[in-house]
Amino acid sequence: MLAAFSFIFSPALYLPVFSGFFVLFWGLVFCVCVCVCFKHLSAVADLGWSKPTLIQEKVIPLALDGKDLLARARTGSGKTASYGIPVIQRILASKQTVREQDVRALIVVPTKELGHQVQIMMRQLTAYCSRDVRVADISSKVDLSTQRPILMEKPDVVVGTPSRVLAHLNAQNLVLRSSLEMLVVDEADLIFSFGFESDLKNLLCHLPNIYQSFLMSATFNEDVQSLKELLLHNPVILKLQGSQLPDSSQLQQYSIKCEEEDKFLLVYTLLKLCLVKGKTLLFVGTVDRCYRLKLFLEQFGIPACVLNSELPVQSRCHIIAQFNQGFYDYIIASDEQNGGKSKDKEYGVSRGVDFQNVANVINFDFPKTAESYIHRVGRTARADNPGTALSFVSHTELGLLSEVEEALTGDETNSPLKPYEFKMEQIEGFRYRCRDAMRSVTKQAVKEARLKEIKQELLNSEKLKTYFEDNPRDLQLLRHDKDLHPAVVKPHLKNVPEYLSKCLIIYEYHPNQNFPLRYFSCL
Repeated sequence: MLAAFSFIFSPALYLPVFSGFFVLFWGLVFCVCVCVCFKHLSAVADLGWSKPTLIQEKVIPLALDGKDLLARARTGSGKTASYGIPVIQRILASKQTVREQDVRALIVVPTKELGHQVQIMMRQLTAYCSRDVRVADISSKVDLSTQRPILMEKPDVVVGTPSRVLAHLNAQNLVLRSSLEMLVVDEADLIFSFGFESDLKNLLCHLPNIYQSFLMSATFNEDVQSLKELLLHNPVILKLQGSQLPDSSQLQQYSIKCEEEDKFLLVYTLLKLCLVKGKTLLFVGTVDRCYRLKLFLEQFGIPACVLNSELPVQSRCHIIAQFNQGFYDYIIASDEQNGGKSKDKEYGVSRGVDFQNVANVINFDFPKTAESYIHRVGRTARADNPGTALSFVSHTELGLLSEVEEALTGDETNSPLKPYEFKMEQIEGFRYRCRDAMRSVTKQAVKEARLKEIKQELLNSEKLKTYFEDNPRDLQLLRHDKDLHPAVVKPHLKNVPEYLSKCLIIYEYHPNQNFPLRYFSCL
């Protein structure tokens, strides 16, 4: 108890996670009404959170008061913890009076990757009470019988996509009608667009008449309004942050008009000459484009991971985890829905997934909607970290650029998307090398690369799964950015010739920007 009091009076602690109010005076926190338990606060302290984000400050007290909530906050603002903390606290409070083990909270997510991330966050928040609050993620599309034993133990919190949750409910592996107290729909704006409308409506038939509901979203659209009418009763509606992305002091957004060949030339120059600082996500429009860009960069000795819906979910989650740990600098990701029967409809990289410490987002192919742009660019400048977004725009994508600018500008007079002042003639000396590399990246080479990587990742994901569970350290040695080499590699392209490097000089950088303001000048 003494240790608990010393913690609650820690000068570093500033957490308004109370159903009521708090007073901060000389670093002493005096709690009024119901306080979050000491074990829970210890887990929050271990995460290094010294103060709440805006959404956490607003949502947590209302959630602890039992209110239904519809909250919009920009991506990276801490939405997961804002509902995770009150969910865990309510379960801990319930267990003081009800000893029977049961599923008390259901967290519905649109993608497997987000489900995996939510499970990790919930386990971090329950680090000091993991025996009291158990969390299970059933998003993965394994056989239902494989997950049945997990659900038979009745974990306190279940995380899953609507289709997986409904499948387990229909199989009677999961029963919620008598026990559920809280329902959370995370990234609510994507649930219907990912084709889960009927699944979610059928799922609701298995729930009790009374439960507390939270809808969390980065945007408000017609789908969110429909969900509100389905799930919420007299909700408190929170529209936090007028802009859906951070302002220009934190996030620098640029666009540059360039056609297909110029896109490859520019990205080669940026990456090969190390002009881009920090970890970078490169978004493309299709799976084919993922491998085309990867094979192109391989010609110059630039390693990059590919992330798309064809890869097994275990591989995708492992790639994201290793990227967050600093194994890779570049990930080439395709958008979440590209059609095709073999694609995983529950795949999502630009939506909700918490890529950590991403310095830059490059839209190699411009997104098809303003909403997609917001979610892509939202992978950088998360929390209080600075970030930069650079979008390549061809003449056929100018209409899409106008739509995005209109959506981002809102009531403001100036668009946050600034033109990137860059003279392509200053890197003409690199064009012949770019064309040489592009000739090697044929359609057949792309096709072979896709097949090779899928076979390789299936092997890593399935056959070696048991081995890696027993030998987790060896899993760290499994890398996903190795060369695929289906294209003819020309060794001379890996090095920048001296006559080219001598005529380049780099100018200044903006303090919060990872691309140089001015690029090249002949000596």
